[in-house]
Amino acid sequence: MAEVINMPRLSDTMEEGTVAKWLKKVGDKVEEGDILAEIETDKATMEFESFHEGTLLHIGIEEGDGAPVDSLLAIIGEEGEDISALLNGGGAAESKEETAEAPEAKAEESSTEPASAPTEIPEGVEIITMPRLSDTMEEGTVASWLKKVGDEVEEGDILAEIETDKATMEFESFYSGKLLHIGIQEGEGAPVDSLLAIIGPEGTDVDAVLKAQAGGGSSASAPKEEATPKEESKIEEAPKVEATTSQDGARIFASPLAKKIAEEKGIDLSNVNGSGDNGRIVKRDVESYQPSQTTAPTAEKSSETATAPVAPISSPVGEESMEEVKNSTMRKVIAKRLGESKFTAPHYYLTIEVDMSNAMASRSQINNLPDTKVSFNDMVLKACAMALKKHPQVNTSWNGETTVYKHHVHMGVAVAVDEGLVVPVIKFADQLSLTQLGTAVKDLAGRARSKKIKPDEMEGSTFTVSNLGMFGIQEFTSIINQPNSAILSVGAIVEKPVVKNGQIVVGNTMKITLACDHRTVDGATGAQFLQTLRAYLENPVTMLA
Repeated sequence: MAEVINMPRLSDTMEEGTVAKWLKKVGDKVEEGDILAEIETDKATMEFESFHEGTLLHIGIEEGDGAPVDSLLAIIGEEGEDISALLNGGGAAESKEETAEAPEAKAEESSTEPASAPTEIPEGVEIITMPRLSDTMEEGTVASWLKKVGDEVEEGDILAEIETDKATMEFESFYSGKLLHIGIQEGEGAPVDSLLAIIGPEGTDVDAVLKAQAGGGSSASAPKEEATPKEESKIEEAPKVEATTSQDGARIFASPLAKKIAEEKGIDLSNVNGSGDNGRIVKRDVESYQPSQTTAPTAEKSSETATAPVAPISSPVGEESMEEVKNSTMRKVIAKRLGESKFTAPHYYLTIEVDMSNAMASRSQINNLPDTKVSFNDMVLKACAMALKKHPQVNTSWNGETTVYKHHVHMGVAVAVDEGLVVPVIKFADQLSLTQLGTAVKDLAGRARSKKIKPDEMEGSTFTVSNLGMFGIQEFTSIINQPNSAILSVGAIVEKPVVKNGQIVVGNTMKITLACDHRTVDGATGAQFLQTLRAYLENPVTMLA
């Protein structure tokens, strides 16, 4: 009889897995104990063996695909065995239901089709909607209308100034006719594509147009309506620039609104200095223009212009590019777990600076011993383990109605791997010597990077240490690795001037930051823990007593 193999739960926190690689293919013989596939969990990539014998009849999750725990992974059975019932389970019943529902659906569609036929918008009438004037714009506000209902509108006229999420911009009309209706009043906002205005022939029944537009009606001039989105998409963040000619034949670049205001005020644009891109004249230039700006004759100005031309501004040309990369199971779990920790545990942070001069001297002496190698990280781990025994409140877990006090010290050590971050756990760290701690860290970190670490070697931590000092990071904060109540962030040892016995001397200091869960660890408790930790690190001999 065929056996259904489901996605296994390979760690206590695993909720879904990804098939990294299949080591068997459909049709292969499978013996009990054979490795079927490599499965990527939230912590590591692990080999998954078969507990059954037979032929691999079906693969339910392809390489690179992920699925929740208990999803169909594979089917093993006798060669030629019919497994359609296992694959389809309940499919027939569903198809019958769909078939029974189909006539009703058809009847419903046929009954609604005539009623939903939209009214046609009269020919020559154009619906203007709130334009998308920037790539992030979701709604806009009408800052001011430059036309009012009943005004004649020519193609290229400025209808309104619209405030977007980035700037207030001029909005031009792409149509000619009478402004029949304003849909959004000055100072009001509305989402992109909301009804902004209606332009059309004088005497058009606006109420009928509004009803037709609300019912999803189409314009009688179909080709023109189809062109509308394309034309509206030409709107850019910068106002449209129009070129005019001065008396000496030089081209003058000005926005339509600037031209309009200059015409109303009788200002010669050739006398106005533009402050826009490439010397373009914009609204504010015309409004702030003072006739005293041009005291010299026009001919003299022309000669100055000819002798001192303005160098053109060239904008960089490039191509924007990006790609989407599928998140690994580990990356998704990291995002989920750290998000849960950050937003459920009330974090606070305590930072101290530790004098590492004695620690450096002690390490140098220890490493002079044969076959002995101790790192500063090993010294920090040992000091933390001993400090936790003196401050049991830091070695706790929040459990809703209760607080769990851990009488053992299991030290988590954050290790960076290609896919993200894992936390191997050193069990009973307080009972290990400095050299034993160093050996354990190297072994676990090495196997974590080569994906050979076991799930139970990454479970059960009571406190975590994260060290970025080797990257030159002087100070940082970490997110608590729940269910721990605290995590220590270790920075680099920095050589700098310090004051000792009233004298400025060269010292070596290291900043460490303790992130605490305020539900279990109060500020004074965290501070006392750091005082004990400082005492151990500044006098390493006390850790050997």
